[in-house]
Amino acid sequence: MITTGQYLHVVTRALTGMAAVVEQLGDDLANTRLELPGANTPYAVLNHCLGATAYWAGEVVSGRAAHRDRDAEFTAAGPVAPLLDRVRKTVRQLKKDVTRADPHATVPAALAGFGDPLDAGGALLHLCADLVQHHGQLEILRDVLLAQTRTAA
Repeated sequence: MITTGQYLHVVTRALTGMAAVVEQLGDDLANTRLELPGANTPYAVLNHCLGATAYWAGEVVSGRAAHRDRDAEFTAAGPVAPLLDRVRKTVRQLKKDVTRADPHATVPAALAGFGDPLDAGGALLHLCADLVQHHGQLEILRDVLLAQTRTAA
C-alpha cells in the first residue's frame, strides 16, 4: 500500500503542475476555450479540480461542507493570481485532510464501479485519478493554445 506521503506527493504534483500551466498561460490564454464541442478553458479545468478536491477530500472524507456548484466550475473565468492562491490554500488543507483520514472509514458517497460501501481510501483514490487526468489534459491544452498563438502571430 502507498503511504500518506506518497499519496500527497502525487496529488500535490498534479495540483501544482496544473497551477504552473495556468500561470504560464497568463490571464488571457488561461481563459481561452478551444473551438471544440465541450472544450473547457485551462482556468475552468483547474477551478473544477479545486472544487473536486474540496468535495472529495473536504466533504466526503473529512466531513466539511464543500458548497460546490460543479456546473459553475466549468464556466468560471478570471485572473490567474487569485486562482493560484486558492491552489496553495487547497494543497495545505488537503495535506491536513489526508493526514487525518482513516482510509478504511466508510464515507457518505457512492462511486459507480467502486463497490459498496465506499471508504475514504477509495474516495481519495478517485480524487487522485481525477487530478492526474486533468493535469495531463492541461499540459496538452497548454501546448495547443501556445501553438495556436505562435501560428496566429
